[in-house]
Amino acid sequence: MSDIRHSLLRRDALSAAKEVLYHLDIYFSSQLQSAPLPIVDKGPVELLEEFVFQVPKERGAQPKRLNSLQELQLLEIMCNYFQEQTKDSVRQIIFSSLFSPQGNKADDSRMSLLGKLVSMAVAVCRIPVLECAASWLQRTPVVYCVRLARALVDDYCCLVPGSVQTLKQIFSASPRFCCQFITSVTALYDLASDDLIPPLDLLEMIVNWIFEDPRLILITFLNTPIAANLPVGFLELTPLTGLIRWCVKAPLAYRRKKKPSLSNGHVAPKVTKDSGGMDRDSHLLYSKLHLSVLQVLMMLQVHLTEKNLYGRLGLILFDHMVPLVEEINRLADELNPLNASQEIELSLDRLAQALQVAMASGALLCTRDDLRTLCSRLPHNNLLQLVISGPVQQSPHAALPPGFYPHIHTPPLGYGAVPAHPAAHPALPTHPGHTFISGMTFPFRPIR
Repeated sequence: MSDIRHSLLRRDALSAAKEVLYHLDIYFSSQLQSAPLPIVDKGPVELLEEFVFQVPKERGAQPKRLNSLQELQLLEIMCNYFQEQTKDSVRQIIFSSLFSPQGNKADDSRMSLLGKLVSMAVAVCRIPVLECAASWLQRTPVVYCVRLARALVDDYCCLVPGSVQTLKQIFSASPRFCCQFITSVTALYDLASDDLIPPLDLLEMIVNWIFEDPRLILITFLNTPIAANLPVGFLELTPLTGLIRWCVKAPLAYRRKKKPSLSNGHVAPKVTKDSGGMDRDSHLLYSKLHLSVLQVLMMLQVHLTEKNLYGRLGLILFDHMVPLVEEINRLADELNPLNASQEIELSLDRLAQALQVAMASGALLCTRDDLRTLCSRLPHNNLLQLVISGPVQQSPHAALPPGFYPHIHTPPLGYGAVPAHPAAHPALPTHPGHTFISGMTFPFRPIR
């Protein structure tokens, strides 16, 4: 690598960047012939940092900076390289060498250039770049994934009105990237504050994508070998948890956003109907999204069974439901003085429906006792009470005994065997017991 470096030092910035890609292409192509997964050592990464990201190797040296035109030309060089390289394995390892975070001072330049490269790939529909970016999102810590998502949202949903139409086209070009992009966006926009409510253009695009093809959000799960212990701090296999969060929190988050206040900080005693809540377009979009999420959850039983993961792998983690319920409870307490009863009821209805279908399909692994404890502090809601206390009939899944949610009986992956306990809790006396049959189509009840 030292000989290559000396030859690159004699070239201008763009020529050096182009040549380092050429040399690494030859290097990794040779390595892939002897090992299916070659280790990317320090040498190639240092060459890329010095001649692509312009981070000097010598301590104290001032970093070089490309002007806007040179940076655009560099992006074009990289786009063309990934487009022209026909071997996916070579493309993937070069992309990983370029953009995998190293925990050093080059990471800011690395992430900035990655955002611009993927944005350009969206604009000119460079599918190989999008496919590489999808793989990068799958194996990179979530803190970096949301930075890429933010860059794309800024470029296509915020800076130029109408440019979201360009982003929409990648639905047919690279569904795999779309799936990972949705997962990243739901991690970014968690509705924790008014700034973290997804822009309307972004929301509409994602809802239309999922409504047109609900299996879109299962692409990563269906095409990924499942490890016994999923890595912590990375994107989930599906965006289901994030989408449930959107649907459930939206009525309360939008009401909070519209919350009027007086100059002394006290809440206004009277609120007109039009001064709070979400607009009609947003309301319809979240209702449409909620229906799509329920439909996807109902598909999961078949797919989990095919992968021999039914009752053993929870795609919706119970630990992720805990903060969601806590946030709903906090928002409900905060909005109660505003008489936001309709929004609270809608939020809890959606939560109950999502929990019931997720548990019945085996996507959420928890007992009803866990669920009862989790939801005990929430405001009263009839549907939620039925879900946490109503009896469950025999599942059509032959391996399961009667009277149980499916996931109670088979130990989750990575855990020892857990003995099954009969669910002997009767329905609450003030609410008649309803029967929930996990195998039948879940009736979507339109809610205000």
